[in-house]
Amino acid sequence: MTARRSVFSRAGWALPVAAMLVSTRMAFAQNEDRLPIAAAGGFLVFILLCGLAVYVYFALAIQTMANKTNTANAWLAWIPIVNIFLLLNIGKKPLWWFLLLLIPLVNIVISIMIWMAVAEARGKPSWWGILMIVPVVNLIVPGYLAWSD
Repeated sequence: MTARRSVFSRAGWALPVAAMLVSTRMAFAQNEDRLPIAAAGGFLVFILLCGLAVYVYFALAIQTMANKTNTANAWLAWIPIVNIFLLLNIGKKPLWWFLLLLIPLVNIVISIMIWMAVAEARGKPSWWGILMIVPVVNLIVPGYLAWSD
């Protein structure tokens, strides 16, 4: 079971990397018909870098919130999915709420409640958690909760 899981996890990141390498190899070909493929490869690299930047930002913000609320194991912020358990610990919510995050539409309400609890744990008004449903503001809220006094 673990061998199969490790093969799939390797394939999960190896396929986009292989697609990027194939598209860039074709981009350097002598034929001018490869320009759309080069543009797609460049766009893929841009999207991957933006995703990495957002991931690092959220991980740093969650780790800082965990440190400021004296929550154990702040380094869990860097592990995907496990960082949700860290947010539950910061907000002092039961860990079984993770199962509620797997239910469609219920996960929206539960995630707002978790972020409201995190805001209260940081000494901020709970309405900061409600702002997590606003599309662009949800990028600002974790930084404010983490690095404001």
